[in-house]
Amino acid sequence: MSVFAPRTDLRDEPATTATGVPSHADRSAGDRRRRGGRRIGSHAFLVILAIYFVIPIWWLVVAATKNTSGLFGSPAFWFDDHFALFENIAGLFTHQGGIYWRWLGNSFLYAFAGGLGATALAILAGYGFAKYRFRGRGAVFTVILGSVMVPLTALVIPTFMLLSQYGIINTPWAVILPSLLSPFGVYLMRVYTQDAVPDEMLEAARIDGAGELRTFFQVALPLLKPAIVTVLLLSVVGTWNNFFLPLAVLTDPQLLPVTVGLNRWTALSNAGAGGEQVWNLITSGAFVSVLPLILSFLFLQRYWQGGLSIGSIK
Repeated sequence: MSVFAPRTDLRDEPATTATGVPSHADRSAGDRRRRGGRRIGSHAFLVILAIYFVIPIWWLVVAATKNTSGLFGSPAFWFDDHFALFENIAGLFTHQGGIYWRWLGNSFLYAFAGGLGATALAILAGYGFAKYRFRGRGAVFTVILGSVMVPLTALVIPTFMLLSQYGIINTPWAVILPSLLSPFGVYLMRVYTQDAVPDEMLEAARIDGAGELRTFFQVALPLLKPAIVTVLLLSVVGTWNNFFLPLAVLTDPQLLPVTVGLNRWTALSNAGAGGEQVWNLITSGAFVSVLPLILSFLFLQRYWQGGLSIGSIK
């Protein structure tokens, strides 16, 4: 065989340089394969997380369409032969004289009064911490950050004792007043205000003769809209889903929110033969109670997208 015979297996060998090191094209292909493997792994992990969070919602939707016998006699994650959603909703709003309407109205009152108040205080506090220099600012903000780490349930008993001294237990104020405090909202507003509101813009407004209030309302506040919507939604959802505080400070059935009211029906159904079985109304009531929150997120998501766009430009 001649030493000058052409080789036919070159395409099977990796391309190398004169020193035996793989070429740049070969290294790039290897990097792409590694990135592709990591991308597939991250996507699979996200799919698993999505399924994990969707399963309870799917169960609630399915359970709301079943009657009591269907809840215990059919597959948990699939519909029963008898579609009872509209029957359940009709019974939900007429059971015990339609008290669910009152519970739903109470939840709206507590959530929006507490949410709006907490958002207003968070805006003012966050703006003050971000744009003003005063003695003790760092220490006070550290205390606020530390309060974020305290579980809300740990504060219920001290809050109950404090409110009882002022005689407002078993009143709407017992739920609204504690809901006005949002340490995490203050933190979010301060962080966002530092980046979204330039100090030069505030100084220009002051040079033009604008007072502090006018500078805040006409210059700073419009720039904070994405953060305001975020804090508002977090505060409203937190108050709407609050269970332990209303359970501790309210005893009048006419003042209960949806969360505690449905728990009362659950206790009656758990009583067995001596209690009324309204499991279908409980699942339907839980389904109806989450609809306002879902609609709020859907209608206000464009403000979040605007905030993300601003952050990406910065």
